[in-house]
Amino acid sequence: MASSAEVYDLRSALALLAKHPGQLLSTNVEVDPDGELAGVYRHIGAGTPVEPPTRVGPAMLFKNVKNHDLSVITGVMASRERTALLLGTSKERLPFTLLEALRHRIDPVTISAPAPCQEVVHEAPLDIRTLLPAPTNTAEDAGPYFNMGLIRAEDPETGEADVTIHRLCVQGPDRLSVYFVPGRHIDQFRMKAEKKGQPLPVSINMGLDPALYVGACFEAPTTPLGFDELTIGGGLRRRAVELVNCRTVAAKAIAHAEVVIEGEILPGERVREDANTNTGYAMPEFPGYMGEAQKELPVIRVTAVTTRRNAILQTIIGPGEEHTNLAGIPTEASILNHVEAAMPGRLKNIYAHSAGGGKYLAIMQFDKLSIHDEGRQRQAALAAFAAFSELKHIILVDPDVDIFDTNDVLWAMTTRYQGDVNTLFIPGVRCHPLDPSQTPEFNPLLPAHGTSCKTIFDCTVPFRLKDKFRRAHFQDVDIRRFLEN
Repeated sequence: MASSAEVYDLRSALALLAKHPGQLLSTNVEVDPDGELAGVYRHIGAGTPVEPPTRVGPAMLFKNVKNHDLSVITGVMASRERTALLLGTSKERLPFTLLEALRHRIDPVTISAPAPCQEVVHEAPLDIRTLLPAPTNTAEDAGPYFNMGLIRAEDPETGEADVTIHRLCVQGPDRLSVYFVPGRHIDQFRMKAEKKGQPLPVSINMGLDPALYVGACFEAPTTPLGFDELTIGGGLRRRAVELVNCRTVAAKAIAHAEVVIEGEILPGERVREDANTNTGYAMPEFPGYMGEAQKELPVIRVTAVTTRRNAILQTIIGPGEEHTNLAGIPTEASILNHVEAAMPGRLKNIYAHSAGGGKYLAIMQFDKLSIHDEGRQRQAALAAFAAFSELKHIILVDPDVDIFDTNDVLWAMTTRYQGDVNTLFIPGVRCHPLDPSQTPEFNPLLPAHGTSCKTIFDCTVPFRLKDKFRRAHFQDVDIRRFLEN
């Protein structure tokens, strides 16, 4: 049976999933990328917070996409168990595996062209609308989107590289809009280039080894400006990520990508995100609501599209479990690293829950080793808030609570929590701008849009009362012999 050690690109990842029942579903039924594909996967495996009915299910490969030769894959990492399988670890150990890769990074290497991602080449003039089946999620989307495009660019002053995922709306035959949340590193590169009146060359890489996507989703302070996250992907696989020079711009592409869009972010050019549809919306955002269309976004001029033969376009269905894993697992690793440095051995594990899209809600499992640790669980939560401003709610639990089982977490909240003594409010602080409740209209006490009241729910047992909160202990039994036919 294939193992994660054999994964180095999307195809080898899918081969691994095919060896494990229930992890990959393929269909030859024709699907329309305009709304229908997302509508199908909503039921198959998108997960919370996609509108019910939804569930956690297999990845899905659509082999017959209307008006296109390419296949489309979605949901590759839309399950924590599947993500762990692809990275060669367990769901509990995922953040620890990422920490190990962070501490043992491997720099990428550049190979000679042509690379696998350049087996088929389309240079300008071209029309990305006919070349690639960019999906829409809903009828209100601003347009078709590429939302699993790992953008790689280099600082025009230092040459340092960065990779990040940003939503890319198709605006015309050779134009894409790109949305940067304020502070993102490639946007810093863009502003430096624009100040000089220069375009910023980029490659947009789609259909990748899952290790590259997960590693790329680390954020500051763990990965500061100038940090190349592909080194983490190399650490996860224990071998260097291979790059290749683009054909039409001064940028590098990921050599084993299924699809690469080459282009440059143009200085001074802006576009309204919904210029072609006038819906007022962008696409479904990770909190589960439609995102507002941005009024002025930078523009990428596409200079080439290169692909593998029989390429597979990779996409993500708006909000859901896949976003949770991409955003949440690196956040878990970063918080573990941060808290461990301050209070070693206390934070046993952490889960960035799917209800918060991997950003808003964290379950922290804290071990009080003595009476002197009482209160330090709350300090750990404060440390997490300080390091990661996008966190909104933290639930603290003891080591005997399964943080990945929401029922168990709610049991702890029901039996180990009193609202008037176990709730800490931190009002009027900056959080993530996409939470629609973070407005003075919703909460008059908030000073401005994007500020929030962060909350700690301390569901840990006071150390002095630990003996009174012991769970009923059952006999450990090897149940395999009772399940044999």
